[in-house]
Amino acid sequence: MRFLQHVLAAISLSVVALTAGATPANPQNGVDYLTLDKPQQTDSGKKIEVTEFFSYACPHCSAFEPVLEAWVKKQGEAIVFKRVPVGFHRQWVPLQKLYFALEAMNKTAELQQKVFHAIHEERQQLFTDSDVADFVAKNGIDRKKFLDVYNSFSVQAKVNRAQQLLAAYGIDGVPTVAIDGRFITSPSIVGAALRNQPESALMGATAQVMDWLVAKVAKEHKK
Repeated sequence: MRFLQHVLAAISLSVVALTAGATPANPQNGVDYLTLDKPQQTDSGKKIEVTEFFSYACPHCSAFEPVLEAWVKKQGEAIVFKRVPVGFHRQWVPLQKLYFALEAMNKTAELQQKVFHAIHEERQQLFTDSDVADFVAKNGIDRKKFLDVYNSFSVQAKVNRAQQLLAAYGIDGVPTVAIDGRFITSPSIVGAALRNQPESALMGATAQVMDWLVAKVAKEHKK
């Protein structure tokens, strides 16, 4: 599935599609979302854990990013939001390390969109350690300090853990969002049911399914 890359167009088209009734009114298991055969343990306490599996190299993830960020902001304190960068291809590993290094340095909020923009709009190649280090240095981060974190044992351990989570959740495409360690949904899952809808509408529909799943889990927690 090829998602639109222009953020404003994606958001506006999503709104049009949602008002036209493209969103599942009553999301169904196996259609709009999937339930994992083996639930995964979460560590977010009483809050609902939401995890996005993504890659900076993925154009789908880049297009989904503004929709996801708006959704996370709307949820506020109701959820704990996490990201897991995936490594489907060997050349994506430096991007996994980039994300975990930025996270360790508290720089993800500052550079998340910039990384997507560099790769998908400016066509920068950020698939080697040197390319990644050059990019962060150009964006105001001390190169040596970054590389110390980037090449650290803790970052490598997180890359290894990401690969384990990828297998545990059965992730075979991104972006995919997991909720409460039990449910997953994505524009591609939703899109299988919402045929002939604009691709951007599937992003908005996915956010609506995520709303429904969070509400479902919240009700269960209150019982």
